Amino acid sequence: MRKTVLLVAMGLMAAGGGQAMAADDLVNAGGQAWKNLNCASCHGEDAKTPLNPEYPILAGQHADYLRQALMAYKRGQAGAPATSNIRKNAIMGAMANTMSQADIDSISVWLSRQPGPLSHRK
Repeated sequence: MRKTVLLVAMGLMAAGGGQAMAADDLVNAGGQAWKNLNCASCHGEDAKTPLNPEYPILAGQHADYLRQALMAYKRGQAGAPATSNIRKNAIMGAMANTMSQADIDSISVWLSRQPGPLSHRK
């Protein structure tokens, strides 16, 4: 019994280390996707100095919020019914529609890790 518990614990620790590595990879991929998709052209290189003051500051925003917002733009572009939690914006709908799920996930995490007025220090 002890041997089984020890093996399970070691497996979980190894998996946790892999997740930390995956998280770093996700952040790096997010920064690259941000550049490749030219998000800075509207939201600014640092994601906190948008071209137009009406555009949102994204640096430091919660990753889950950003992920949900991008998916809502994607659903809105696809013509999903209003009951499907959609967002309608011609520019963001078109941008979100070009993003893969991996792009959405990585950009959301990358943005959440950027310093900005929405972030908080621990």
